Amino acid sequence: MKRLELGQEAIGELEGVGRSQFLFEPGTWKVITGLVLALWLGGSLVLDLVVMPSLYWAGMMAKPDFMDAGALLFGIFNRVELLLAGVTLSGLLAVAYLQKISPKLQRWLITLGAVLLAIVIVDTYGLTPSMVSLGAPLSWPTLLSDLPTGMNQLHGAYFALETVKLSIGALVLGLCIGHPDRTYSSVS
Repeated sequence: MKRLELGQEAIGELEGVGRSQFLFEPGTWKVITGLVLALWLGGSLVLDLVVMPSLYWAGMMAKPDFMDAGALLFGIFNRVELLLAGVTLSGLLAVAYLQKISPKLQRWLITLGAVLLAIVIVDTYGLTPSMVSLGAPLSWPTLLSDLPTGMNQLHGAYFALETVKLSIGALVLGLCIGHPDRTYSSVS
């Protein structure tokens, strides 16, 4: 009996709380998705434009264990990206179905979120392990003279996917942080 009274008191207190404070509010999902996506894209840009060039220019490739360090760095980053891509897709699903937007835009948001996740899956389980396996048997003297042709192709594919990921991510981020009163009726 006392437990029932406590439950009714809690419900009474919640009735006074504004609807915008609940997790299921569409605006909340836009904010969560936007923050996660901004963190993810920012981390990718830092890794691609700051960390990797710095390691290259600092002579990282001259170290005999550079492949192990790269495998560890990208292994960890790719797993974090998987988590962020999953949260982004979940947030986009919530935004698509909770916010009053056109069915066409719903499909676009979900498709773009799925493409982002697919890119990370290909990077994590396809390209990164392939690059590591190509570079693993190489020693420093043979690396400079005999870089496998496949390695250049894999690096090209990786950076092409990074470019696509950053472009799509920027588009989705723009949709997430758009004007709050904006009504999405179609994709341009």
